Amino acid sequence: MDKKYHILVVDDEVSMRELLDVLLTKQGYKVSEAKNGKQALKMIQKNNYDLILSDIRLGDITGLEVLTEAKQKNPDTVVIMISAYSTTEIAVKAMNGGAYDFIPKPFDNIELKQTIQKALELKTLEQEKETTSTELKKNIHFDRIIGKSPGMQAIYKKIEQVSPTKTNVLITGESGTGKELIARAIHENSDRADKSFVVVNCGGIPDTLIESEFFGHVKGSFTGAISTKQGLFEAADHGTIFLDEIGELSPVLQVKLLRAVQETSFKPVGGTKEIKVDVRIISATNKDLEQEVIKGTFREDLFFRLNVIPLKVPPLRDRKGDVALLSKHFVEKYSKEMGKDIIKLSSYAIDFLNKYSFPGNVRELENLIERSVALSTTNIILPESLTISMHKRRRWVEGIEGRRFNLDEVEQGVDLDEILSVIERAYIEKAMKIAGGNKSKAADCLNLSLRSLRYRLDKTEPID
Repeated sequence: MDKKYHILVVDDEVSMRELLDVLLTKQGYKVSEAKNGKQALKMIQKNNYDLILSDIRLGDITGLEVLTEAKQKNPDTVVIMISAYSTTEIAVKAMNGGAYDFIPKPFDNIELKQTIQKALELKTLEQEKETTSTELKKNIHFDRIIGKSPGMQAIYKKIEQVSPTKTNVLITGESGTGKELIARAIHENSDRADKSFVVVNCGGIPDTLIESEFFGHVKGSFTGAISTKQGLFEAADHGTIFLDEIGELSPVLQVKLLRAVQETSFKPVGGTKEIKVDVRIISATNKDLEQEVIKGTFREDLFFRLNVIPLKVPPLRDRKGDVALLSKHFVEKYSKEMGKDIIKLSSYAIDFLNKYSFPGNVRELENLIERSVALSTTNIILPESLTISMHKRRRWVEGIEGRRFNLDEVEQGVDLDEILSVIERAYIEKAMKIAGGNKSKAADCLNLSLRSLRYRLDKTEPID
């Protein structure tokens, strides 16, 4: 149900109060009146108003005093000042005091209604933004991981259990699920948190260099070794080394890594002296290492050394409810980075995202939202800004907008409510696109009242 906004009209002229009462009541607002400033102050103390429309000259105290009192009582109250005796000085005082706008009398009724509507819509969006921010804060775990789904709750519990230990951990999961974030959370909640966390992309280093990267080398040990170099294992001494894409290691490096893990020591390339280290190893892979062991491409003994504590990260498609939460986080993040004032995703945009499988997981979602924020021309992300590749997008459109309805299906039985909902959703989405996200314009396109459109938008909200 659409919220009924409560407006307080403050004016010492009876005719003006009556005009505004009729005008605003017809718009669906609840209206209260105060005949002077002192009465307004008493009413403000007893009630919370969404918006106050106050004259400057009130016969006893000024509208500026009403403004000050209203803002002290509730900073979120929208105050619009009106006056037949407007001056630049008074207008500046009003705006500096927190007024949303200053409107001179006589005013145009349509312009006044539009100003009030915009002010209340902005107020609602700001409240939604604050609510979203509060919700996000409640669902950020270990300062960096976002999610409230059962699968992620199990991950958080596992992080708490394994962090205090020195045991090696193997994190598995599809690409883009956030395996490095989990590895960092384990490190930062361990007694090694003040030591190094060294990240190694095992698939990104050429085979000819990876041994030197892991264990270092001495000067002159090979062509190009113009100086002695410390390896990543030594750099991680007393800390944690994160071996990402561990499944990409060559058989030769697997042997050398196994020895380093077993002996907690190694020799640099070309060196003769053993270097002893105290390193916790957290590995990650998007491969099924057990199958790789069976195929003979990954050493079984190394697998058992690394897989002391297994931790499997669920794909985004299995994290019901987390898509919306993550999307809100990325909208907030990239809006700030790009200097945009994007408040949220529309219900249709969230519905769109929930119907998509995200093969690239959280990384794909983040890239999608970043592009959408960059491309969006409104303060609400609409489905049109979600630039999923066309063949993936077409599947969703065919299931929603492009559905062909066959009257012969009635004989077998149909769900009329669902059919009408699909049609309604498609028309509203199109109207919102044409109106650039402006609900008032979209309502006009559909010959609906603003209240009716808001109700229809609310009833089709897909999640939370």
